[in-house]
Amino acid sequence: MSYCREEGKDRIIFVTKEDHETPSSAELVADDPNDPYEDQGLILPSGDINWNCPCLGGMASGPCGEQFKSAFSCFHYSTEEIKGSDCVDQFRAMQECMQKYPDLYPQEDDEEKENLSKDLETTPAEAAVAKEEKGSS
Repeated sequence: MSYCREEGKDRIIFVTKEDHETPSSAELVADDPNDPYEDQGLILPSGDINWNCPCLGGMASGPCGEQFKSAFSCFHYSTEEIKGSDCVDQFRAMQECMQKYPDLYPQEDDEEKENLSKDLETTPAEAAVAKEEKGSS
């Protein structure tokens, strides 16, 4: 025998094996692509940019949100042969804005850049030897 109990905001439903053997009578409703509450991807079915997409990591709503939207829109709608090559000014404005908020938009440290360039210059074998030497000292 199945039963339900509520604990605060939660509803806990216990069912039996027999309850699961009966086929569901629930009717599935087709997804409405125009439903504003439905999760959508980055690009909406209309071809517009979904500024609420979690994949943007909140960039569209931060202190540099307008600059981000301008640069991203320019890139998205760019028809240049090298996509986005006509968006340099928008990306420069976004970068300048981000530099005003280093706590929100951290830049790579010079030391990290040096380490990255050194890593790129060494072969995997050289990197393994260097790692072993570091570990043995």
